[in-house]
Amino acid sequence: MEKQGETARNREPSPEVNELLALIRTLRSPEGCPWDRIQKEKDLRRYLLSEAYEVIDAIAEGSPADLQEELGDLLFQILFLVALAEEQGHFNLAGVVRGISGKMIRRHPHVFADTSVRDVSEVKANWEKIKATQEHKDKHASPLFDGISRSLPALSRAQDITARAARVGFDWERTDQVIEKIEEELQELKEAIRMKDQDSMEEEIGDLLFSVVNLSRFANVQAEEALRRTTGKFLRRFQYIERRLQEEGVSLEEATLAAMDRLWEEAKG
Repeated sequence: MEKQGETARNREPSPEVNELLALIRTLRSPEGCPWDRIQKEKDLRRYLLSEAYEVIDAIAEGSPADLQEELGDLLFQILFLVALAEEQGHFNLAGVVRGISGKMIRRHPHVFADTSVRDVSEVKANWEKIKATQEHKDKHASPLFDGISRSLPALSRAQDITARAARVGFDWERTDQVIEKIEEELQELKEAIRMKDQDSMEEEIGDLLFSVVNLSRFANVQAEEALRRTTGKFLRRFQYIERRLQEEGVSLEEATLAAMDRLWEEAKG
């Protein structure tokens, strides 16, 4: 009887995916698009990141139609990178699919092999152990922090790093200790501001943000998503201010702070 892992390893991309890849090859051909023909891997980085954020926005909005569209945009960027790699003889789509299938099979021995696990925490522990012992790529890098991308948003990267450190016991014991650290960092920032020391202000703000990220982790909150949510809330409320001022025939430049504060409170209600 064929195992699930063997089935996954041999599965080929769907015809629709291959059709999209063929479309990209056409865009890259001499008869294709001049703009697409000149794109390089480094050019695609900003588009890839932008599309990934739009996927996150679509998830937050809860619209399946928007999510489908944004996933398509992200997939296009991924396949574009595959097409570039094909042209250079580095790898192809089948190699990408086989690679990720093999990796997921290795990291789920409780599903595809005979490993037993008691709970989710043990699944996570096995995942990290497999990464460190079987898939560590750089002998000079830290196995603990391997796989945390330098390109992640700063809040997400900080939270991932502190979570990894916590796994080996480098952490506070209680939430109130993290809050005390935040208060300490805030006092140090106030002193840097009083001294008008620009370099110290930057450092202390960084320390304060890092401590808040730790508090987010203790509260089981994703700092990046929390800030994204608050930023969205700010934008919605300020857009309300803009609409109401327009209705009153007042421009943003002409509006007083008191008027904007009044409308801000309206938007909150």
